[in-house]
Amino acid sequence: MQPGHAGVQAPYYALYHFGTSGAAVAAATAVTHPLDVIKVRLQMQLAGQRGNLVGMGTIFTQMVQMEGPRSLYLGLAPALTRSVIYGGLRLGLYEPCRYVCNYAFESTNFAFKFASGVIAGAIATALTNPTEVLKVRSQMSTSRISTIRVLKKIIAEEGLKALWKGVGPAMARAGCLTASQMATYDEAKQAMLKWTPLEEGLQLHLMSSCIAGTASTLVTAPIDMIKTRLMLQRECKGARAYKNGFHCAYQVVVREGVTSLYKGGFATFARLGPQTAITFVVCEKLRELAGMTAI
Repeated sequence: MQPGHAGVQAPYYALYHFGTSGAAVAAATAVTHPLDVIKVRLQMQLAGQRGNLVGMGTIFTQMVQMEGPRSLYLGLAPALTRSVIYGGLRLGLYEPCRYVCNYAFESTNFAFKFASGVIAGAIATALTNPTEVLKVRSQMSTSRISTIRVLKKIIAEEGLKALWKGVGPAMARAGCLTASQMATYDEAKQAMLKWTPLEEGLQLHLMSSCIAGTASTLVTAPIDMIKTRLMLQRECKGARAYKNGFHCAYQVVVREGVTSLYKGGFATFARLGPQTAITFVVCEKLRELAGMTAI
């Protein structure tokens, strides 16, 4: 019996493995989506300029008053679609990558866990980037048009390759996100099992996921901001504002200041913290119900 199979029959293991991961991420996305919309709006304010930035509360109030409460759920359809596929792949590929590292190097220390997360996250994003582009475009739209119309508009005005805009920073962010989340969660959980009276269960999962959420926010917030800027720039008219991720980072620092790399940082934490906690708690419970071992 391979690690992680527990009582699950081999033919169904892959289905349960990726299914529980995707379902857990989708559940977390559904709960935290309004914070994601606010985060994107915060990241795009005063783009290319210096000035006073408004906070989460102001953005929230402006959106509700000017666009209505439903605006907080702009882009929910592509976000949920992405969550099931991307989430299933991102979390689902982590364990196989970790097993490969263990087999090849006979070690599962933090460095190999981190590397496993980078590989899993990068692969998942490369395959699902179009859904992320659709999500952020929908979130910035003040007119409520369907996801299909957004897709058609992007292809008509910018070409099919526009669906992979920002794929480099997105892969870097997903790699760092998965690595920081999974490796930190894994290490925190093992450390608490070893050094505290905690046992496998809700309290352990919640505490480990809170630590992982904090670490992942600090690591990924600047990359996430750059990814958002690249995905929202339009190529159909005139020259591109940003040539690539590095150029975008340079332009943001020069024109807006170093701290602008953390625009929407608090919103990122407010979203990513609870999302990480919900994801791991739900995933662990689903794995238990499916007869699988804990992460």
